[in-house]
Amino acid sequence: MREGAAFSTLYVGVLLAVPGLLAWVTGQAFIFPSLGPSAFLLATVREGEVTAPRRVIGGHCIGVVAGLVAYHALAPDLGVSVTTAAPVLATAQLRFVASGVVAVVLTSGGMLATETVHPPACATTLIVSLGLLSSIVDGALIVFAVVVLVAAHKLVMHGRSFGDYVPLGQ
Repeated sequence: MREGAAFSTLYVGVLLAVPGLLAWVTGQAFIFPSLGPSAFLLATVREGEVTAPRRVIGGHCIGVVAGLVAYHALAPDLGVSVTTAAPVLATAQLRFVASGVVAVVLTSGGMLATETVHPPACATTLIVSLGLLSSIVDGALIVFAVVVLVAAHKLVMHGRSFGDYVPLGQ
């Protein structure tokens, strides 16, 4: 295993365990698919632009807002789900797909305009715009979970000596 790989591998788990414990204790959605890639980046990329809290938190915030706007404008209560097949050429399915596409476009443009590019946020916006976590409360929980993830990273890294730590991406 490359130098730093063992640390990075375990560290991803440590980072995800924090919002995971919050999810377990509260029963709320503090852990969701796009949090994994964010944790991976924090664990494997040396401090810098890619892992700056402004980018990680900002990107997910933009993803949540774009997802909420797209979902509630185009696809609320259509009876279509990302996990079930829809009839061929169904209007409801078209609106559902459009919600996802519009959300990713808005998220991409928003991140580029604000210099908060964080690719996992494009997954967050799909999670929201495809109705998986599409309420305002869900959006707030997503943002809170990202803040918790970044805060856990900052706490761990602030108290850690970087002497032998070489992130995987380096």
